This record gives sequence, C-alpha cells and structure tokens, in this order.
Amino acid sequence: MTRTVYLSPPDVGPLEESYLISALRSGWVAPAGPDLDAFEREVAARIGTRGAVAVSSGTAALHLALLGVGVSPGDTVLVPTLTFVATANAVRYTGARPVFVDCDPHTGNVDVPLVAELLNRLRSRGERIGAVVPVDMFGSCADYSALLPVCAEADVPVVEDAAEALGAAHHGRAAGSFGRVGALSFNGNKIMTTSGGGMLVSGDMALLARARHLSTQAREPKAHYEHRETGYNYRLSNLLAALGRAQLVRLDGMIGRRRQLRDRYAKLFAPVPGVELVGAEDTASNCWLTVIRVRPERSGWTAADLAAHLAARDIETRPVWKPMHRQPAYAGSESLLTGAADDLFAEGLTLPSGSALTEREIVSVLGAIDEFLSARTGASSA
Repeated sequence: MTRTVYLSPPDVGPLEESYLISALRSGWVAPAGPDLDAFEREVAARIGTRGAVAVSSGTAALHLALLGVGVSPGDTVLVPTLTFVATANAVRYTGARPVFVDCDPHTGNVDVPLVAELLNRLRSRGERIGAVVPVDMFGSCADYSALLPVCAEADVPVVEDAAEALGAAHHGRAAGSFGRVGALSFNGNKIMTTSGGGMLVSGDMALLARARHLSTQAREPKAHYEHRETGYNYRLSNLLAALGRAQLVRLDGMIGRRRQLRDRYAKLFAPVPGVELVGAEDTASNCWLTVIRVRPERSGWTAADLAAHLAARDIETRPVWKPMHRQPAYAGSESLLTGAADDLFAEGLTLPSGSALTEREIVSVLGAIDEFLSARTGASSA
C-alpha cells in the first residue's frame, strides 16, 4: 500500500512526547499553567518583542490584534487578495470591511506601491482606515522597508499576519516583529505546530494585556464570575503550549530541512524553461512552502498537468491561495488589482515541503517530477 506524501505534515517526535508527558504529570491540564507562560516568553524572546499572548488559532490572534489597534465597525482594512481566507474573515469579525490589494508577481507578497495608491484613494473619500494587514507569504516577509514608511505617513497601524513565516526575517529583523502587533499560527501544517494554536506578539504591553483579557471571556478579576463586555474563548491550553515549547527548540532544524528541500527543487527545475520558484531570492525565508510558477507558453505544460501526474502517485500538491476577490464569500468587495494574484493562482503550484518528509519520500517526489519532465522533453533533468 502506497503511503501518501503530504504537503506539509506535522513534524513531531520524542522531544514533543517528553514535554507533553511532563506537562500531564505536572497536573497543569487545564487551560492555564507554567508551560503556557514559558511558551509566551520563549516565542517573544525568539522574535524580539516585549511580550506575547498564546491563543487557540492564528485567526483568533488576528481578530484580537485588529481589536487591539482599534479596528471598529465601519472601518476599512487593507488586506492582500493573495492570502488564506482567515485574514479577511478576522476583519469581518470586527465589523470592518476588507479592501483587497494585489501582490508582487515575483514574491506573492503585497504590492507596496498599490498599498500607497489605495491608502490615498480611501483617505480622499474620507474613509477611516483601521489597519493595513500585510501577509508574509509562503514563509517570506513582505517588503517592510518600503511598507512601514507608507503606513506611517498615512498614520495607519500595521497588523502583521506572520502565520506562515515564523523563523523568517527581513533585513535581520524577525517575522512577527513588524508593525504594532504580529499574529502567528501554529496550525498542524505550519512550520511548527501546537496541533492548533496561534499567538500575538508585540512590544505594546497594554495591547497584549487587553488581548489576554478578551481571550479569557473578558472575565473581571473577581472571586465570582463577572463580565463587563463580550469576550472570547481563545486561550491556548497548557498542554498544547508544552508541545509548542518542544517544537520551538527544534525550529531551526526544521527550517533547515525545508531549505535543503527547496534547494533540491531549485536544482531540479533550473534547466526547465518557463518554471521559476516563487520568492527563491529570499535567503531569509523559512521555506514553509516551496511554490513553483509554470508559464505554459514556454514550458509546454501547465501546473495542473504536473499536479495530476503527482496525484496519480499519491503525492499531494495544491494551487496557491485562490485570491480573495475571486472568493464567493467576498464577491463585490472593493479591490485594487493588477492581475498578478490571478496569474499566480492560475500558474502556481505548492510542492511537498515538510520537514518530516523522509529521504525516501523526497527521492520519490523528485523522481516523479523528473519522470514528468522527461516525458515532455525526452531528457532527464536529474
């Protein structure tokens, strides 16, 4: 029986088991506990922020981050159109409306000149802009050197969606540390996992204290249960935090394995006309997902052709995110587009990238791709 090769499966082992057993034996099974406190300190130290608040998902982190910077019903929030739907959904949770902006065709990250243009357009109409939410795509940071001055000039806070980019950097500064607050994800398919979970990271301790309060049903510090406002059941459990602490110890090694795999893909596709690795120039990426872009007018085949070939061999691939302006849930939303995200959706393909992939699985994937390429060129690329 053939074992499916997945895109980005969790990478867990004996260290994670030991941390979980230790947490269970400590008796801290309920939501709060010493592993939760330690996990927050350790992630904040890794990223270089003053503090952190661990929550149940990256989406919860985004929601609380938006509330923390003051996003309110009726506000407008700029969101990349090329992103997972959680980024836009979190905006709607606040009662604000997302306005979508296109991406840089080479990296998939937000197109900064378009952000500047859209900010000017919205301000000229008298709209209140609650935040700009850049997304660090596929493990590479957005161009914050260009973006942050644009947002500062417009006096609009930045909420960094670093769900895909823990361990990455931009000009020596860690993903998650840009803007007023950052949001991380520890979903099962991310660079490191707590099964499900997320985290806010920030130097604004008042914002984090507010997020921590809201994440525990906004319970007041009374002996009885008292609530003066609506809160959320968003806190991460102590057990999952223990898993996260073990993953954090192994993070650099897991990034290294993904980087090595991306380098092997780069070597395989280097002589193939019409194929490029998205964001391959970024040496500070965490290489969460390796994405290729296939231009069929040059290659003679499409990304979908390769995907079908690999699927027949039980190898999982996936198109890049379907742009938000194409999603039925966001039909009719305002957007500023160049067509770049549409092109990446049509021509992009994410390949198996997980650090848990065995050498045998990697060789199987590379061999299947080489088989596909050879059938179209008559010569092996290996």
